[in-house]
Amino acid sequence: MSEPKRDWKLSVIISVGTFIVRVLASTWRYRITSDDNYRALRARQQPFIFAFWHAHMLPLLWSHRGEGVAVVISAHRDGEIIARIAERLGYRTIRGSSSRGAARALLGIVRELDSGLEVAVTPDGPRGPAQKFASGTLVAAQRVGVPIVGIGVSSSRAWRLKSWDRFMIPKPFSRVRLVYSVPTPVAATSARDAEDEAPKFEALLNDAVAIAERA
Repeated sequence: MSEPKRDWKLSVIISVGTFIVRVLASTWRYRITSDDNYRALRARQQPFIFAFWHAHMLPLLWSHRGEGVAVVISAHRDGEIIARIAERLGYRTIRGSSSRGAARALLGIVRELDSGLEVAVTPDGPRGPAQKFASGTLVAAQRVGVPIVGIGVSSSRAWRLKSWDRFMIPKPFSRVRLVYSVPTPVAATSARDAEDEAPKFEALLNDAVAIAERA
C-alpha cells in the first residue's frame, strides 16, 4: 500500500474513532470519589503520575480530556490510532511501553515530570499480563521523586473486548465510577529497589478498583 493511501486511511479511522468516542462518552454519567487527592497536588503545582489498568483507559481518556496530561501510549501499530485520538482530546503523548521503546518511554516520563507536568500510565500495558504492575512507572517516580495516584474504574454496564485485558467500553448512559487513591510515593532509594515495590502498588490499584465496584 502506498504511503499517501495508508495515511488517508489512518486519518479516516482516527476521525471516525474520535467521533464515536465523543458521542458515546457524552452519555456516560460519572460518579467521582476522592478526586481531591490529586487536585491538591495540582493546586501546589506538584507533578505526579496517574496509574490505572489498561482495561480502564477509555473512560479516563474522556474524563481527563483537555487537561494537558501526558499519557504513555504503546509504540506498536495499534497504539498510533489511540495516540492520535488522545491528542485530539487534548493529551500530550509519550510513545513506548515495557515491550517496545521502554527506554524512550522512561525518558519521556521523566522529562514531562521534570517539566512539572502530570503523566498517565497503564502499568500492565500494552500486552499484559493484566493487572500486573510493571516496574517502569515505579522507576520513573523514584527517579523524579513524585507520588503515584492510582485510579480505580468501574461501569454499571459495559462491553468487554476479547483482548488480553478484557478492555472495557461503558455502554450508552451507563454510570462510570472513578476512585482516586491517596498520592503514594515510591519509598525506595534506588531504581533497583523501586522494582520491589510493585506488589504494593498493584494492591493500591486493585483496592481502588474494588471500591469503585462497590460504590
